[in-house]
Amino acid sequence: MMTGDIKNFYAGGNTARGFSSLFDSSLQGLERLFILKGGPGTGKSGIIRAIGNRVASDGHDIWFIHCASDNKSLDGLIIPDLKVGIVDGTAPHVIEPKLPGAVEQYVNLGEAWNATQLRGQKPEIERLNGEISQAYEQAYSGFAEALRIHDGWEALYIANMDFQAADELTDEYIQILYGIRNQQKQSRVDHRFLGAATPQGAVDHVPNLTEGLKRYLIKGRPGSGKSTMLKKLASVAIERGFDVEIYHCGFDPNSLDMIIVRELGFAIFDSTAPHEYFPDSPSDEIIDMYTRCIKPGTDEAHAEVITDLKQQYSAKMQESIQFLAQAKALHDALEQIYVQSMDFRIVDRIRNQIQEEIISIAAFVE
Repeated sequence: MMTGDIKNFYAGGNTARGFSSLFDSSLQGLERLFILKGGPGTGKSGIIRAIGNRVASDGHDIWFIHCASDNKSLDGLIIPDLKVGIVDGTAPHVIEPKLPGAVEQYVNLGEAWNATQLRGQKPEIERLNGEISQAYEQAYSGFAEALRIHDGWEALYIANMDFQAADELTDEYIQILYGIRNQQKQSRVDHRFLGAATPQGAVDHVPNLTEGLKRYLIKGRPGSGKSTMLKKLASVAIERGFDVEIYHCGFDPNSLDMIIVRELGFAIFDSTAPHEYFPDSPSDEIIDMYTRCIKPGTDEAHAEVITDLKQQYSAKMQESIQFLAQAKALHDALEQIYVQSMDFRIVDRIRNQIQEEIISIAAFVE
């Protein structure tokens, strides 16, 4: 039997605008959703991964939703053809049930812990939670500061931008990507993040998401119109009834980094740092917005200021990532407290129950 295809992305991120969630988008159209509740270290991510791998080995395509705050952890699993999902429903990803009971089912992993033992650890748990919140606050205010620096850097290029050239370039690509094609249906729009600022720095899943597609790599500088072009291309997909995956920037969620239209077999993405890629397949194409849309010599004319802004920006980003790493270390300490109070046999039983239900749904669908 063929193993199902596994796609990886993020639905939440530590951004310059605080914790940003696009979770609801990935849950659209599900007929069954398991929402896992329980403290840190109670096995939520393990349940998600084990069931995902099992379902994929049975030949179903799956989506793994990764956790921006812990590089080894998962926040969710979606099995599109079964219309089933499992998500971590603890803060900061609060999943609001739309149809409790009929679609959503809460799974309480708290029944696997020794409450008496945990009560004895209450002061320590409260202290760690407080310090974790503080570390996130510092990370977010650092990212916000980095965004202000980035805006200043963008302003330099915007001032030297030929907007008409950018519009012409966008129109050219509307023609290349869509031509006159039109699907007579309502388009499905998935909002996601392709990457995230994590405790280990910037991480992305571009190679996995764009595998097997024709790729357009947009090169340019901050403020050279990459996100604006992607927004226009996305709205054409929606107008013409094509399903589109819209990937927001994990640093500034108001900005876009990539769009994918699988029905037409293409991905077009901002291929500048921190997700800088170069053509590695014969069909990859570069779109250079700097040469097309920015006044020649802009880099040279402002070299000193740009170098300075770049350094300030990098330093702020590094500092903020350190706060995420600190939050992760505190969270690991918190997990240890819960792990010591857990009866993992109960967790295994819960995992098996969910897995059995999904297998019976699969049998019914087939």
